[in-house]
Amino acid sequence: MASGRPIVLITGASAGIGRALAQEFAVHGHELALVARRGDALAALADEIASGGRPRPALIVSDLTVAGAGERIAAELSARGLEPAYVVNNAGFGLLGPAAELDRRDQLAMIDVNVRVLVELSLAFIDALARYRGGIINVASVAGFLPGPGMAVYYASKAFVISFSEALARELAPRGVRVTILCPGPVPTEFQVRAGLPRDYSPKLIGNSAQVVARAAYAGLMQGRTFVVPGALNRVITMLPRFLPRRVVARAMAFAQQRRFGRPAAP
Repeated sequence: MASGRPIVLITGASAGIGRALAQEFAVHGHELALVARRGDALAALADEIASGGRPRPALIVSDLTVAGAGERIAAELSARGLEPAYVVNNAGFGLLGPAAELDRRDQLAMIDVNVRVLVELSLAFIDALARYRGGIINVASVAGFLPGPGMAVYYASKAFVISFSEALARELAPRGVRVTILCPGPVPTEFQVRAGLPRDYSPKLIGNSAQVVARAAYAGLMQGRTFVVPGALNRVITMLPRFLPRRVVARAMAFAQQRRFGRPAAP
């Protein structure tokens, strides 16, 4: 028996892929609850969605690097009489630079957002997701299939998302809950600025817009697909570690990182 009004919970919804996913779900008639750190950006998005004749999303302003963020989100939803039929774990960030040189606290905060909160919210609402026969989108990356010299913790965090979500999809299938792993290539968003990447970094051959990625993710979830990798070349990249020795892939990634960003790479 349902205990609340069904919504789609989307983290990191204030910009980029998260914002595009919110718009995509809204277009298909879903009511939303949006989470991000920046309340002003969330309010602007909510106003935009409401101006199109859709229900105004519920907004939860939360810093996901702070311990207990998942519990606070769940409590806030319960207090408003809402429960997720779908969960979209989009929030995440990366940092460019050798792991030994980057601030350790910043890298641990990255693990908190990219991994800990994603797991927490993936597991927090299983009964509701099963009741509505809904699902989860966990945003990983093409990076999760590769070793990432120069962004080691970020790449590793996305590898965790892929492994965890693929196993969770098998576990939850008998309960009618779909789990879709979204693995985009580079998308021109605020991610690049926060990561320390050049503002104009957007490889055209493997890049896609946030809107294209969001449409592919929504369609994949509704079709019950476990993996969504937008772009043919990105799909080829995800297969490289299956056919090449890991040391060769790691060396190639280090060389590519050095050429793009001018940072020293290990031989």
